[in-house]
Amino acid sequence: GVAGGATAAARIRRLDERAEIIIFERSGFISYANCGLPYYIGGVIEDRHALTIQTPESFARRFRIDARVHHEVISINNSQKSVTVRNLVPGESFDEPYDKLIIATGAQPFVPDFCRIGSERIFTMRTVEDTYRLDTFIREKEPKTAVIIGGGFIGLEMAENLTHRGIRVTIVERSTQVLQPFDADMAAFIHAKLRQSGVSLKLTRSVTGFRSDSDGIITDIYAVGDAVEIHHRVTDAQALVSLAGPANKQGRIAADNICGINTAYRGALGSTIIKLFAMTAAITGINEKTAAALGIAYDKIVLSP
Repeated sequence: GVAGGATAAARIRRLDERAEIIIFERSGFISYANCGLPYYIGGVIEDRHALTIQTPESFARRFRIDARVHHEVISINNSQKSVTVRNLVPGESFDEPYDKLIIATGAQPFVPDFCRIGSERIFTMRTVEDTYRLDTFIREKEPKTAVIIGGGFIGLEMAENLTHRGIRVTIVERSTQVLQPFDADMAAFIHAKLRQSGVSLKLTRSVTGFRSDSDGIITDIYAVGDAVEIHHRVTDAQALVSLAGPANKQGRIAADNICGINTAYRGALGSTIIKLFAMTAAITGINEKTAAALGIAYDKIVLSP
């Protein structure tokens, strides 16, 4: 579901009125605003229903798409052209045949080996359920402090929104800067804004602990979104660009090909934007550090209008 899968399903329906389309989604939500999840925690988005773009019922009414939540695909049977699916509510498994298969599982938050996600006080932020669990914990336990491991996009957005909830936030980042795609001189402004807003920033630090099969060649199968490497248009190399824009484009292109339209995804520049307190930061392409490491000639201009 979500960006890549739901978009591909809707596009297939627009291109083919007769196709039978099924979405299997392990969580309880098939189409929601990933980027909005931290802002529900911060109270910027007040209505939890505003996070949901489509429901299984609305998908069925509008597109005649059979969207099944709480269904986890546990294996791909390529030779039989079927998937084995577990219905998580009763716990029963069944096989579902396919002509074309799209993989849009997305990515999982990185969890250190020493971390027990079962702990009441340790959270990841990826699904709507993750968001509700954290929001409930904050309302019931009223924590005063929070530590965020990693200074990526979701980590910084969570830092802003937890700060709005009156929680004192510390970000632990093992690199010399937050937001790795940004150049260091750009990231310096973000560091200053975070600290000015009350966020403690621990750079070049790592959290070390807490107290308290198939051999066959896959064919007829497509993958979209955070699950895949893509071609980076600047470096001309494979890259992971975990953004909704590329996922949506890939979903549409997978749908085109399934319906006989020969289109191709030609890669991304990694254009992205983030809002932090009263600051907006945006990039496209690669940063200075990456260009230098790859031997790509570059120049730079710094303007302070």
